Amino acid sequence: MADIRAVDIDAVVFDILGTLVDEPGGLRAEIRDAISASDGGPDGGSDDSVDELLTVWQRYVESEQRRIGQRERAYADSEVIDWEAAVRVADRAGLTDPAVIERLATASRRLPAWGDSVAGLERLARRFPVLGLSNAAHLTLLHLNAYAGLRWHQVLSGEAVGAYKPAPEVYGLAVDTAGCPPERVLMVAAHAWDLRGARARGMRTGYVRRPVGDPPTDADAFDGRFDGLDDLVNTLTAR
Repeated sequence: MADIRAVDIDAVVFDILGTLVDEPGGLRAEIRDAISASDGGPDGGSDDSVDELLTVWQRYVESEQRRIGQRERAYADSEVIDWEAAVRVADRAGLTDPAVIERLATASRRLPAWGDSVAGLERLARRFPVLGLSNAAHLTLLHLNAYAGLRWHQVLSGEAVGAYKPAPEVYGLAVDTAGCPPERVLMVAAHAWDLRGARARGMRTGYVRRPVGDPPTDADAFDGRFDGLDDLVNTLTAR
């Protein structure tokens, strides 16, 4: 389902974590590697234990970003929060090697791209200015873009405005950078909560289904819903 025409769009903005890269899968692999590097950890790094540790990481990050959004904590970029999350995972897993913990803290720099991400971005970039908009810190994005092979006309971090999505100023950063009215900027994400924030800022919205995303409800009035990135790209590049 799509109500998006290329003639109505001047720029395309992508969420990155979960939308273009497999964040849970990448973090899970990094946690497993950390356990293996520490002689298997207390239970040998079983699937259940790795999933439990991933949940510890994800819940901590979500909680801290929420606290920052509610002004219960001063802004700290994702590099700081990831370090704190890694320490909690290490404590739970019994990891003590400082080098292992330090590498785990940078796990978000090494997340694999979904199979259609690199080619999809390349195709869209021939037709539109393409921007990334992420809660990840500038330093994280520098390494992640290189690791995953993502190529942008410009990539933006909420760090620039000291906030995390879905704070309106983060979407405002993308709109201001695009230099056109928000209704001519398409925000693409695999997370309905992200698109709701963009829509509240006046942006057009396109949901792309991913295995790890946050699906929309029937009440979400997004401009398009797509089975994958190829579906979106084909819609926007159709002659």
